[in-house]
Amino acid sequence: MSLDLAMQLREGTKKSHTMAENTGFMSCFLKGVVDKSTYRNLVADFYFVYSAMEDELSRLTREGNLVLSPINYPELNRRKQLEEDLTFYYGQNWKDIIKPTIAAKAYVSRIHQVANESPELLISHHYTRYIGDLSGGQMLKSIAQKAMNLSDHDGLRFYEFDEIQDQKTFKEEYRAKLDSLPIDQNMANLIVEEANNAYQLNMNMFQELEGNLIAAIGKVLFRFLTRRKSKGSTENKGV
Repeated sequence: MSLDLAMQLREGTKKSHTMAENTGFMSCFLKGVVDKSTYRNLVADFYFVYSAMEDELSRLTREGNLVLSPINYPELNRRKQLEEDLTFYYGQNWKDIIKPTIAAKAYVSRIHQVANESPELLISHHYTRYIGDLSGGQMLKSIAQKAMNLSDHDGLRFYEFDEIQDQKTFKEEYRAKLDSLPIDQNMANLIVEEANNAYQLNMNMFQELEGNLIAAIGKVLFRFLTRRKSKGSTENKGV
């Protein structure tokens, strides 16, 4: 009998999903307020998070984990795309420049912890990130591209899933795989609980970046007001 894990995850994380969208960072992002310096910091954080998740999933799949293997789709992996984006934002020596924020370190630590203590809970992080990327990625790519005046691909490869031709069909297949996993209801409950924790870890990263974004917006506003005041002084002198 199917546990409808996909439905349980969707319904059980609705509140967390809404809260994540309403963080200051994401609210600004969705309104088109995107600072390139802050955004590239987010890309760097994602690199550490996705690298940890993909390393652990690869290891556990090789070891024959029957719960995780069915959802370990190589076409979802983001590390290569994130490396291309980091090269665009930081240059060829990006590995010598980037470092995870405190919140990103905590997220990475949690991924390694569940991978070692209760590997099935990686489903929570896999679902939260990858299905979220597929579902809202194209909209976020369009917003970021316009806000930062980027070309079609430069700095935006993270949102591109070239190996998935039909995202709707893929997500339907993914949900079917979730529903067929060999778990009981107790484990399903734990997976939903961990998915909410994954949302919180994501929110912590967003909130940590809010300070940088606010500072960047403040600088732009300050320059605007300074130019406006200077212009006003010039106009007054000519009267």
